[in-house]
Amino acid sequence: MSNIYKRLDKIIPKIKEEKFIEGRGLGNEISFYVFDYEPEHELVVRDYILHIKKEFSHENSNRKVIEFDLYKMMIEIAKEKGIFERVFQMEEKQGKDALFKAMRNFTKPDIFLSKIDEQMEDHNVVLITGVGKVYPFVRSHNILNNLQEVLDKTPVILFFPGEYDGASLQLFSKFKDDNYYRAFRLVD
Repeated sequence: MSNIYKRLDKIIPKIKEEKFIEGRGLGNEISFYVFDYEPEHELVVRDYILHIKKEFSHENSNRKVIEFDLYKMMIEIAKEKGIFERVFQMEEKQGKDALFKAMRNFTKPDIFLSKIDEQMEDHNVVLITGVGKVYPFVRSHNILNNLQEVLDKTPVILFFPGEYDGASLQLFSKFKDDNYYRAFRLVD
Protein backbone atom coordinates (compact mmCIF):
# COMPACT_ATOMS: atom_id res chain seq x y z
CA MET A 1 0.00 0.00 0.00
CA SER A 2 3.01 2.31 0.35
CA ASN A 3 2.92 3.17 -3.36
CA ILE A 4 -0.38 5.03 -2.95
CA TYR A 5 1.15 7.13 -0.16
CA LYS A 6 4.19 7.96 -2.30
CA ARG A 7 1.92 9.07 -5.13
CA LEU A 8 -0.39 11.07 -2.85
CA ASP A 9 2.59 12.87 -1.29
CA LYS A 10 3.43 14.27 -4.74
CA ILE A 11 0.08 16.08 -5.13
CA ILE A 12 0.63 19.07 -2.82
CA PRO A 13 4.06 19.92 -4.31
CA LYS A 14 2.46 19.78 -7.79
CA ILE A 15 -0.33 22.15 -6.73
CA LYS A 16 2.29 24.54 -5.31
CA GLU A 17 4.12 24.78 -8.65
CA GLU A 18 3.46 27.99 -10.56
CA LYS A 19 3.06 26.11 -13.83
CA PHE A 20 0.17 24.22 -12.22
CA ILE A 21 -1.83 27.44 -11.81
CA GLU A 22 -0.64 29.07 -15.02
CA GLY A 23 -1.41 26.15 -17.29
CA ARG A 24 0.84 23.59 -18.82
CA GLY A 25 2.95 23.65 -21.92
CA LEU A 26 3.30 25.99 -24.85
CA GLY A 27 0.12 24.82 -26.52
CA ASN A 28 -1.91 26.53 -23.80
CA GLU A 29 -3.62 23.24 -22.98
CA ILE A 30 -6.35 23.20 -20.41
CA SER A 31 -5.16 22.41 -16.91
CA PHE A 32 -7.09 19.23 -16.31
CA TYR A 33 -5.40 16.45 -14.38
CA VAL A 34 -6.42 12.94 -13.39
CA PHE A 35 -5.17 11.26 -10.26
CA ASP A 36 -6.00 7.62 -10.83
CA TYR A 37 -5.75 5.04 -8.09
CA GLU A 38 -6.78 1.51 -7.23
CA PRO A 39 -10.40 1.51 -5.97
CA GLU A 40 -9.41 -0.27 -2.77
CA HIS A 41 -7.49 2.88 -1.78
CA GLU A 42 -10.66 5.02 -1.85
CA LEU A 43 -10.67 5.75 1.90
CA VAL A 44 -6.97 6.62 1.94
CA VAL A 45 -7.51 9.01 -0.98
CA ARG A 46 -10.54 10.62 0.70
CA ASP A 47 -8.48 11.25 3.83
CA TYR A 48 -5.69 12.74 1.74
CA ILE A 49 -8.11 15.10 0.00
CA LEU A 50 -8.99 16.49 3.44
CA HIS A 51 -5.25 16.97 4.00
CA ILE A 52 -4.91 18.84 0.69
CA LYS A 53 -7.77 21.17 1.56
CA LYS A 54 -6.33 21.82 5.02
CA GLU A 55 -2.86 22.50 3.58
CA PHE A 56 -4.21 25.38 1.50
CA SER A 57 -6.92 26.65 3.86
CA HIS A 58 -4.82 29.27 5.62
CA GLU A 59 -5.42 32.94 4.98
CA ASN A 60 -2.13 33.63 3.19
CA SER A 61 -2.37 30.74 0.75
CA ASN A 62 -2.34 31.72 -2.91
CA ARG A 63 -4.23 28.50 -3.68
CA LYS A 64 -7.96 28.51 -2.94
CA VAL A 65 -9.04 24.88 -3.19
CA ILE A 66 -12.65 23.77 -3.61
CA GLU A 67 -13.91 20.20 -3.75
CA PHE A 68 -16.90 19.10 -5.77
CA ASP A 69 -18.07 15.65 -4.69
CA LEU A 70 -20.28 14.49 -7.57
CA TYR A 71 -22.22 12.15 -5.28
CA LYS A 72 -23.05 14.87 -2.77
CA MET A 73 -24.01 17.14 -5.65
CA MET A 74 -26.31 14.46 -7.11
CA ILE A 75 -28.07 14.06 -3.73
CA GLU A 76 -28.38 17.84 -3.41
CA ILE A 77 -29.86 18.12 -6.90
CA ALA A 78 -32.36 15.32 -6.19
CA LYS A 79 -33.45 17.09 -3.00
CA GLU A 80 -33.76 20.46 -4.77
CA LYS A 81 -35.95 18.86 -7.42
CA GLY A 82 -38.08 17.24 -4.72
CA ILE A 83 -37.46 13.70 -5.95
CA PHE A 84 -34.98 12.38 -3.41
CA GLU A 85 -37.52 10.30 -1.46
CA ARG A 86 -39.28 9.12 -4.61
CA VAL A 87 -36.04 7.69 -6.01
CA PHE A 88 -36.07 4.86 -3.46
CA GLN A 89 -39.76 4.16 -4.01
CA MET A 90 -39.24 4.08 -7.77
CA GLU A 91 -36.43 1.55 -7.53
CA GLU A 92 -38.50 -0.65 -5.23
CA LYS A 93 -41.69 -0.52 -7.35
CA GLN A 94 -40.40 -0.20 -10.92
CA GLY A 95 -36.90 -1.65 -10.79
CA LYS A 96 -33.39 -0.49 -11.55
CA ASP A 97 -33.96 0.23 -15.25
CA ALA A 98 -36.76 2.71 -14.50
CA LEU A 99 -34.61 4.29 -11.80
CA PHE A 100 -31.69 4.63 -14.20
CA LYS A 101 -33.85 6.37 -16.82
CA ALA A 102 -35.32 8.74 -14.25
CA MET A 103 -31.92 9.58 -12.77
CA ARG A 104 -30.46 10.42 -16.17
CA ASN A 105 -32.94 13.30 -16.46
CA PHE A 106 -31.46 15.18 -13.53
CA THR A 107 -27.84 14.02 -13.70
CA LYS A 108 -26.96 15.69 -16.98
CA PRO A 109 -23.54 17.37 -17.03
CA ASP A 110 -24.96 20.88 -17.52
CA ILE A 111 -26.79 20.68 -14.17
CA PHE A 112 -23.53 19.84 -12.40
CA LEU A 113 -21.63 22.48 -14.35
CA SER A 114 -24.04 25.25 -13.40
CA LYS A 115 -23.68 24.27 -9.72
CA ILE A 116 -19.88 24.33 -10.06
CA ASP A 117 -20.01 27.71 -11.78
CA GLU A 118 -22.26 29.12 -9.01
CA GLN A 119 -19.90 28.00 -6.25
CA MET A 120 -16.50 28.82 -7.77
CA GLU A 121 -16.15 32.34 -6.32
CA ASP A 122 -12.41 33.07 -5.97
CA HIS A 123 -11.22 29.46 -5.88
CA ASN A 124 -8.35 28.70 -8.22
CA VAL A 125 -7.95 24.92 -7.78
CA VAL A 126 -10.82 22.44 -8.25
CA LEU A 127 -10.91 18.89 -6.92
CA ILE A 128 -13.55 16.58 -8.43
CA THR A 129 -14.36 13.57 -6.25
CA GLY A 130 -17.12 11.01 -5.86
CA VAL A 131 -16.67 9.62 -9.38
CA GLY A 132 -17.11 6.00 -8.37
CA LYS A 133 -20.11 6.74 -6.16
CA VAL A 134 -22.15 8.29 -8.99
CA TYR A 135 -21.47 5.65 -11.61
CA PRO A 136 -23.40 4.86 -13.85
CA PHE A 137 -25.62 7.94 -13.45
CA VAL A 138 -22.82 10.45 -13.99
CA ARG A 139 -19.87 9.69 -16.23
CA SER A 140 -16.58 11.43 -15.52
CA HIS A 141 -15.67 11.95 -19.18
CA ASN A 142 -18.96 13.83 -19.70
CA ILE A 143 -18.16 16.13 -16.80
CA LEU A 144 -14.60 16.72 -18.03
CA ASN A 145 -15.67 17.28 -21.64
CA ASN A 146 -18.09 20.00 -20.60
CA LEU A 147 -16.17 21.46 -17.68
CA GLN A 148 -13.80 23.49 -19.82
CA GLU A 149 -16.76 25.74 -20.74
CA VAL A 150 -17.05 26.72 -17.07
CA LEU A 151 -13.43 26.41 -15.89
CA ASP A 152 -11.37 27.54 -18.83
CA LYS A 153 -8.17 28.48 -16.97
CA THR A 154 -8.74 26.91 -13.56
CA PRO A 155 -6.75 23.75 -12.84
CA VAL A 156 -8.91 20.71 -12.12
CA ILE A 157 -7.86 17.44 -10.49
CA LEU A 158 -10.24 14.53 -11.04
CA PHE A 159 -9.73 11.80 -8.45
CA PHE A 160 -10.46 8.64 -10.40
CA PRO A 161 -10.85 5.16 -8.86
CA GLY A 162 -9.52 3.21 -11.78
CA GLU A 163 -6.99 3.66 -14.56
CA TYR A 164 -6.20 6.63 -16.78
CA ASP A 165 -3.58 6.03 -19.44
CA GLY A 166 -3.65 9.50 -20.96
CA ALA A 167 -6.23 8.47 -23.54
CA SER A 168 -9.02 6.58 -21.81
CA LEU A 169 -10.63 6.26 -18.42
CA GLN A 170 -11.39 2.81 -17.04
CA LEU A 171 -13.50 3.04 -13.89
CA PHE A 172 -12.72 0.46 -11.18
CA SER A 173 -10.23 -0.93 -13.74
CA LYS A 174 -13.24 -2.70 -15.29
CA PHE A 175 -15.60 -0.26 -17.00
CA LYS A 176 -14.36 1.80 -19.91
CA ASP A 177 -15.76 5.25 -19.23
CA ASP A 178 -14.73 6.66 -22.59
CA ASN A 179 -11.78 8.20 -24.34
CA TYR A 180 -10.57 11.46 -22.90
CA TYR A 181 -7.37 12.99 -24.25
CA ARG A 182 -7.32 16.48 -22.79
CA ALA A 183 -6.22 15.67 -19.23
CA PHE A 184 -2.74 14.95 -17.95
CA ARG A 185 -1.95 12.30 -15.39
CA LEU A 186 -1.18 14.30 -12.25
CA VAL A 187 1.26 11.77 -10.81
CA ASP A 188 2.78 8.72 -12.48
